[in-house]
Amino acid sequence: MLIPARDEEANLAACLETVLSQSCVAEVLVYDDHSADGTRAIIDSFAIRDARVRLAGTAPLPAGWCGKTFACSRLAAEASAPWLLFLDADARLEPLAVAGMVGEAKRRSATFLSCWPGLTMVSFWEKLLMPMLNFVVFSMYPAPLSLTRREPSLGLAHGACILVDKRTYDSVGGHTAVASEIFEDTRLAQVWRERGELSICLDGKDVVRVRMYRTPRQIWRGFQKNLRGAFKTELAFWAFLLVHALVFLYPFLALRRAALVVIAARLLLALRFHQPFWSALLHPVGEVFMLALGVASWWAWRGEGVLWKGRVYRRA
Repeated sequence: MLIPARDEEANLAACLETVLSQSCVAEVLVYDDHSADGTRAIIDSFAIRDARVRLAGTAPLPAGWCGKTFACSRLAAEASAPWLLFLDADARLEPLAVAGMVGEAKRRSATFLSCWPGLTMVSFWEKLLMPMLNFVVFSMYPAPLSLTRREPSLGLAHGACILVDKRTYDSVGGHTAVASEIFEDTRLAQVWRERGELSICLDGKDVVRVRMYRTPRQIWRGFQKNLRGAFKTELAFWAFLLVHALVFLYPFLALRRAALVVIAARLLLALRFHQPFWSALLHPVGEVFMLALGVASWWAWRGEGVLWKGRVYRRA
């Protein structure tokens, strides 16, 4: 079990509790990524309490690396288990989650398995805006096709929960292959497929849950760093925004019947992922927020870059 942690004092203890409750976890490595809060103290307290918990060696961030990719690379270098589970500090594992993931990966002959987590949403703004993440991804991503075909473009992952076979991880280059990618999770799944291996992403709402962001500001800053970076080219990025503006927003502004189809799609996703139905009815609000966020993400990446956890990231 490998957990990168930078300023995760508010999340890490609860994460470790669910990790240590798993029956098949032999080691838990945590990388303190130069935290300025009480993250290190939490790691030390758990290491005293349970011999499976160990602090990974911390090193300065090299040029050309993103913070999380370097942290994951350092963790993997010290790990000895045959399967590596990279887990974000805000993730909470359900009972028997690890055994279930390893078993599913073996059953499907996959050496990379990511669980798309269930979203824990508490505040009004979380319930209004966070369901847009699943809508943006699964309204355009052919999830069933990705399980039967191995094209690299069909690679998808959620960085909160990624299980990999260690020998395959080492052979494909691991996080070194995506060192400069802030959108490293999906890019790593694509690299996996480029090297002839099978990466899959499954519905993991009953396996792992995350509370990603809690306020509108956190949601804005969190996705601002990712949205533009999710696309390899400017053309693909602007085509994505145009489709959302014309297909998923314009029908509401023009009072067209197509708006009912969008609402129906949102309701089906809300049912599938156990999200609030009223958020679907307020879809135009979430859509406007997402489009504005996309423009802001593009502007940030073309200019001074995006600030995330005290570090500024810029496009190469």
